[in-house]
Amino acid sequence: MTRRRVKPEELELWQQVARTARRLNPKQPLKQQPLADSLAKKPPKVPEPARIEEFSLGEKTKTSGPMFDVLPGISERIAAAPVAMDKKAFTRLKRGKLMPEGKIDLHGMTMAQAHPALTGFILRSHAAGKRLVLVVTGKGKDRDTGGPIPVRQGVLRHNVPQWLRVPPLGPLVLQITEAHLRHGGGGAYYVYLRRQR
Repeated sequence: MTRRRVKPEELELWQQVARTARRLNPKQPLKQQPLADSLAKKPPKVPEPARIEEFSLGEKTKTSGPMFDVLPGISERIAAAPVAMDKKAFTRLKRGKLMPEGKIDLHGMTMAQAHPALTGFILRSHAAGKRLVLVVTGKGKDRDTGGPIPVRQGVLRHNVPQWLRVPPLGPLVLQITEAHLRHGGGGAYYVYLRRQR
C-alpha cells in the first residue's frame, strides 16, 4: 500500500492543532514532535523507468532470455506436491509395488459424465475402507489446432486432480500421484485415501 501525499492545507491544519494543544503533563520536558516532521518531509524520488533499446522490425533479439511456460505440466505439478502419506509406502507406490484395491476407467467419458462417476467411486471406495484406488483418465487426444492459444492435451487428465482436491472428495484424499507404467503411467493416477474415522 502506498501512502498518499499530505496536502498543504492538511499540513497547515495539523500545525495549528499542534500549536494550540495543551500538554497533559506540563512538568515533563518538551520533546520534538516526530509526526509533524515526518509530514513535512518530501516523498522519495521515483526512479525513471528502464529504457528500451531500439530495434528494427524483423531483427532477432540480441540476448535470449529464459523461455517460461506460465503453468507447468500436470505431471510436474503433481510430482512437486508434498508427500502427505508415509514416505516408505509412497516409495513403494511410485515403484508400482502396491496394488490398487479398486479401479475406475474414465476413458470415453465427457466431463459431465466423468465427474459424478469419479465422485461416486471415491465415496464408495472410502466407505468400503479401501486405501489405494486407481483412476484411469487416458492421456487424451491432441486437439490443438495450432492457434495462438495452446490447448493442453487430455481434458480429464488435467481436471481429475482438481476434482480430487475440492469437496466432497478433498477431505477423503490423502495423496494423488501419477501411476506406475504397469498401471497406466501418465494416463492414470493413484489416489491414496484417508482412513475412516
